[in-house]
Amino acid sequence: MPIRIAIVDDDDGVRTNLARAVDQFGVCECVGQFSSGEEAVVSLAATAAEVVLMDINMPGMSGIECVRRLKAANPGIEFIMLTVYEDTESVFNALAAGASGYLLKLATRQELLDAIQQVRRGGSPMTSHIARKVVQSFRRPAPLETDTTKLSARERQVLDLLTQGFLYKEISQSLGISYDTVHNHIRHIYEKLHVRSRTQAVVKYRESVSPRPAAAL
Repeated sequence: MPIRIAIVDDDDGVRTNLARAVDQFGVCECVGQFSSGEEAVVSLAATAAEVVLMDINMPGMSGIECVRRLKAANPGIEFIMLTVYEDTESVFNALAAGASGYLLKLATRQELLDAIQQVRRGGSPMTSHIARKVVQSFRRPAPLETDTTKLSARERQVLDLLTQGFLYKEISQSLGISYDTVHNHIRHIYEKLHVRSRTQAVVKYRESVSPRPAAAL
């Protein structure tokens, strides 16, 4: 049976070229094309796709958030992120959200087929640089007691999205809460962290989750 592939990308030309390549492989079949993350979240499950080629940067819902939602609802689907260039932080966030690997959009058709077959075998197509970052994340020691431990689970979610560069409106859409609720959470975050700006909050949060330096010998 051919591997069932769905494509999520806001660029019509990219979707068409990928769909054509997938169908020409012979061992794959394109069963769905979506122009936005929002559309994919609503309709992807109906395609019974086994592998999804997901654009990492899309207007509206990002590919990272789309994977986070779809993986939670469809744990059996494998996601390969498509990106124009290797943005280490974005790729790492996508993997953390549930993606199995990533592929540059300039990859050859053979590289695309190899990546699809690799995830179907349980592999994770990625460069050694990204793989090393993933490994290092598992070695991170527990953070010291900081003001961030005072945050509620929802406040941590909001602050994490702030750290990723999300706008207030995007946080509202991502978490399914109102714009005013986002503002209230951020006000409470500022109070608990004893900061007065987004930048200060992000810096303090990053410091709380960064590895502690090794002790001198």
